[in-house]
Amino acid sequence: MERPSLEFKLPDTHEEGKLYVVDSLNNLNKLNVCPAESQHSLDQEDNTGGTGESMAGSSTSKQRFFFVTFVLTLTVSLVLVSFVIFLIFQTRNEVDQISSRLLSEEKNIEELKKLNNIILKHLNQSRIKE
Repeated sequence: MERPSLEFKLPDTHEEGKLYVVDSLNNLNKLNVCPAESQHSLDQEDNTGGTGESMAGSSTSKQRFFFVTFVLTLTVSLVLVSFVIFLIFQTRNEVDQISSRLLSEEKNIEELKKLNNIILKHLNQSRIKE
């Protein structure tokens, strides 16, 4: 069995022709090295001209998606924090109102105790007189 020669004699052609031959050899080498499933990726690379335009577009769309998601997350977080701060102030106001009512009621209770003591003293004095 003869082994195929790895050396190729390229004919003297113009620069563009040389590039075409080298490109064809590279494609042939890729076909021999890569499995059949990767042929699809090779076809895509050929369609984009091998410049990576599809990768750049994909990367840009991923960055745009990440940026939009990031901005939405920040907005939602800001709204939630604002709502929590609003609830804290509302709760503080309610607690202040309840506290002031309790102080008022405490004063009323103290006055009622004084009145009760006065009434009891008066009743005790009236019993003594009887």
